[in-house]
Amino acid sequence: MANRFVLNEISYHGAGAISEIAAEAKGRGFQKAFVCSDPDLIKFGVTKKVLDVLDEAGLTYEVYSNIKPNPTVENVQTGVEAFKRSSADYLIAIGGGSSMDTAKAIGIIIANPEFEDVVSLEGVAPTKNKSVPIFAVPTTAGTAAEVTINYVITDVEKNRKMVCVDPKDIPVVAFVDPEMMSTMPKGLTAATGMDALTHAIEGYITAGAWELSDMFHLKAIEIIARSLRGAVDNTPEGREDMALGQYVAGMGFSNVGLGIVHSMAHPLGALYDTPHGIANAIILPTVMEYNAEATGEKYREIARAMGVEGVDSMSQEAYRKAAIDAVKKLSQDVGIPADLKEIVKKEDIPFLAQSAYDDACRPGNPKETSVEDITKLYEALI
Repeated sequence: MANRFVLNEISYHGAGAISEIAAEAKGRGFQKAFVCSDPDLIKFGVTKKVLDVLDEAGLTYEVYSNIKPNPTVENVQTGVEAFKRSSADYLIAIGGGSSMDTAKAIGIIIANPEFEDVVSLEGVAPTKNKSVPIFAVPTTAGTAAEVTINYVITDVEKNRKMVCVDPKDIPVVAFVDPEMMSTMPKGLTAATGMDALTHAIEGYITAGAWELSDMFHLKAIEIIARSLRGAVDNTPEGREDMALGQYVAGMGFSNVGLGIVHSMAHPLGALYDTPHGIANAIILPTVMEYNAEATGEKYREIARAMGVEGVDSMSQEAYRKAAIDAVKKLSQDVGIPADLKEIVKKEDIPFLAQSAYDDACRPGNPKETSVEDITKLYEALI
């Protein structure tokens, strides 16, 4: 069986990367942008950095900002109607996963109107046409939505997140500019950075992993492990490294899938509006312990990439523990809570466990699991 790999047509990296937006738009003959960005980014002037590039180039645009941190079906549907009224011919997504996921869903529905109910996009939907072209400008170093074929939309009526997987939604151009990330507060930097680490580790051990994806994931773990602490302290080097590390992780996991860390995190976002990166970071070490027996020698390489010395002389039990301990230490150093006690209500665990089991990421887990197993994992964290 052939392994498919999908990436952006073009990506720009480094300080000032957003200055290339105008040339790309003009070179493609685009006339008007539909800019998706969340209210906070607009309020604090982050979105304006891109709008200034468009203004200086004489490019027209319309801004859409009805986007929640965990975007909903309603956010997408109102966005679709706004896009239709705008006469725009491409999208610019500015933000973290929320803005990009909203833009992806809008772009897919405009090109495939039979999916306008949004909920029918869950899973691997049989769309026929490529999304309206998307330019993606990340403002967080975590989701890597600018290079993935995934997006997540919350179905508020059912209190669940829908994971949508579609190679037709990938942004045509990504502009990964660390200067767009410099205003992120410490807490958000830590949460999104640990989300990126989760992508890299889950992608490395997932059932669909293979040599090409392993290359990206191990490099991403190495970059994130050495740079996240600096990014949280807002050093230029830390910001630039994290911008790259999270993107490299996205290049890998987008093509091979994830596992039950994400399956367990998604219901927390849907039910409690828990920030996705926080949920992943808390759950990751516990699930690593659970998955260890199904990972062969891979935890040795995770430990090595995390900066642990002497792994080649360690026993399997020792290097597996070393890998998990290194993840716990990084999470602790950047201020992530150690458990879910302040988030999860015990009476909600049956619903959470079933939702996690039904989640699209669960089949990628390297170890076969069950609702009962996931229930025990949640219980261990409260």
